[in-house]
Amino acid sequence: MLKRRRDAIKEAPARVGTTTIEPPLGSPRKPGVEQIGELLITEGALDFEALDDALTLQTDSGRKLGELLLDQKLISPQQLLSALSKQFKIPMIDVRVVEPSPEALAMVAESVARNLEIIPITLSDNTLSLVIADPVDPRLPGVLRAIPVATVRVYLASATDVRESINSWYKALAGIGDFVRDNIAATPAARIQPLDETPGGVDAPVIEVVNRLVAQALRDRASDIHLEPAPDSVRVRYRIDGSLHDVVRLPSTIGPAMISRLKIMADMNIVEKRRPQDGQFQTIVDGRELDVRVATTPTIFGEKAVLRLLDKGRSLFDLVDLGMPADLKQNYDRIVKSPFGMVVVAGPTGSGKTTTLYATLAQISRPELNVTTIEDPVEYIFPDINQIEINVQSGLTFAVGLRSILRQDPDIILLGEVRDVETARIAVQSALTGHLVLSSLHATDATSALFRLLDMGIERFLVASALTGVVAQRLLRRICTSCAVAYTPAPQELDYYDVAGGREKSVFMHGAGCSYCSNTGYRGRTGVYEILPITDEIRYALVNESTPQELREVALKLGMRSLRDEAIRLVGNDQTTIAEVMRTIYTL
Repeated sequence: MLKRRRDAIKEAPARVGTTTIEPPLGSPRKPGVEQIGELLITEGALDFEALDDALTLQTDSGRKLGELLLDQKLISPQQLLSALSKQFKIPMIDVRVVEPSPEALAMVAESVARNLEIIPITLSDNTLSLVIADPVDPRLPGVLRAIPVATVRVYLASATDVRESINSWYKALAGIGDFVRDNIAATPAARIQPLDETPGGVDAPVIEVVNRLVAQALRDRASDIHLEPAPDSVRVRYRIDGSLHDVVRLPSTIGPAMISRLKIMADMNIVEKRRPQDGQFQTIVDGRELDVRVATTPTIFGEKAVLRLLDKGRSLFDLVDLGMPADLKQNYDRIVKSPFGMVVVAGPTGSGKTTTLYATLAQISRPELNVTTIEDPVEYIFPDINQIEINVQSGLTFAVGLRSILRQDPDIILLGEVRDVETARIAVQSALTGHLVLSSLHATDATSALFRLLDMGIERFLVASALTGVVAQRLLRRICTSCAVAYTPAPQELDYYDVAGGREKSVFMHGAGCSYCSNTGYRGRTGVYEILPITDEIRYALVNESTPQELREVALKLGMRSLRDEAIRLVGNDQTTIAEVMRTIYTL
């Protein structure tokens, strides 16, 4: 098998250009060079049987051996990177903590960097240092030799880190202020309305600005773009990891044109400027399909727009990947495996409720079940699940859609959100008549979600009978691992940590700020969960008109761990900071 693989590998392309590559790139099948599979076996990351199975699959699929091993979770990305480094004698580098110089970035066009997944970092003494992700890419030697320097020094990093670095340093908004001043700012507002997309028209710069704003937002992992008019400018902000960050301020003359452009793209009424409007459009950024929801509203300085970005290509998370501890996941699994009943995920806007519901659906859905969802909007696409998107203008609301679903012989129903008493009552009745209903609800914690249903007018005995479990959740920003350092929290933060019952700890960590986290000190988010199974004790307390505080005390005595307890545990494990817990989880 190994010999057949060696014979099938072709040599790298012939040398072009005069640049020297250090270390030299070429075929990994040269005599004397250890192969990737052999290296992984030597390091104890793989056994012979698994390697032979992977090589057989590689022959059938034509994919790279490393990719197959990663997909099958036989090795970790770090193990693969280490083996590639030894195979090609290329030193590894943590590109997340490297700040590329402008001179180095100018040596490689952005399109080339993205296509080959390379990022230049330094240029000194006619030597360009750059980081690559795939040393077996046959295009690399020819491209690198064509760079007009004497030497190209190559380093190795993971493809994920290289892509993130490209997104961080090749800015779509680079020079956007000069571009606007040169092309738009001096043009009368009446002449820059984006009515067509002709490349030579006066509207073309507006199209370019909007496209670059959306592209940079996706690269920065933003969930929302805010375009906010001010007396003398348009303020652009991105929401990244749940927090808003200023991005750029543009001349006020471009504001109406940008709003008009967005309305055209989202099929909205371009003439109406006095009422809020909603719309959506699809686009492709860096080869990724993007669904953009647009909401406009009038302000005293003009129309404001908020764009919600939904990346259709993003992968669906597992509940453990979302941050749910193994013991809590066991409790949650028992709740959602019930053949009927209602499971509610509670939390404020932006707390990750929909993502948790989708992860749950992916876990419990089976071919023999009829699963139907009704959502606003549909954020993830499931090929084998019936998904309905509400349309208020046509009369398709949550209540109307839910009634229709009940006539479609469903087993599992995902209801995007319980917003009113009519929808709540139908959902409760659906749970009582043999369906498993998953839904989200705006509430501060697990016990308050029960009283939110009561406030809607649902009777206590119906809530107690229909619900099988409630999950309350929040999202906390993670400390950036690339710039994590020890620090001393403020006195009020230490007091909060002690009162909350945090374990004894002498060293606290936070992110100092780096290019990888856009100098925020945080990178990504994790969920914290409060799981309340509706047991007989909870039902008894609910039916007997217990107050919210009394019901919560019963739940805590039965073993429920609060949101604050879970968040403080993450602080103890150096995953987040006390300040982030105080910002996100408000507790007296």
